[in-house]
Amino acid sequence: MLTIIVPEHEEYDDDRDLFITVKATTLKLEHSLVSISKWESKWHKPFAVKEKRTVEETIDYIRCMTLNDVDDATYMRLVRYPDLLKSINDYIDDPMTATTFNERGGKQAPKREIITAEIVYYWMVSNGIPFECQYWHLNKLLALIKVCNIKNTPQKKMSASEIAAQNRLLNEARRKKWNSHG
Repeated sequence: MLTIIVPEHEEYDDDRDLFITVKATTLKLEHSLVSISKWESKWHKPFAVKEKRTVEETIDYIRCMTLNDVDDATYMRLVRYPDLLKSINDYIDDPMTATTFNERGGKQAPKREIITAEIVYYWMVSNGIPFECQYWHLNKLLALIKVCNIKNTPQKKMSASEIAAQNRLLNEARRKKWNSHG
């Protein structure tokens, strides 16, 4: 979860013709499958597509990520604070795991497949991942799905040239370790 504070500031109230002080507001955000599902339900387009979202779509996604009660005007105030928006985007992009993947192994989603919340829910069901995980940070959930796919895929056999290359590296390491020539 990410907690950010939209700072206190003054605004001009046109209706009352005076300056008012707007108190600081705390936002508790969670980038999760649930947030994406809410956003896709409203906008009817996949969140995972790398095309640029409008300011309205971005602010609405932050609204979908919010776990606490916040005044709607707070979201529009975020536009004034690019550093807060950057920290939100950094949080969304954070992998939230130490797991790394060797691109050689494991199933990959086809490059042309459009990934929506329903596709991710399908992956959860097909891998037996409990629905409590829909509240995890999305990148952590996707890493778990990828681990499940890798572990459930039979290991690909190495070609003769790959075996030879691996043996060559092992032999070189042994020669170096034992200071031998053959």
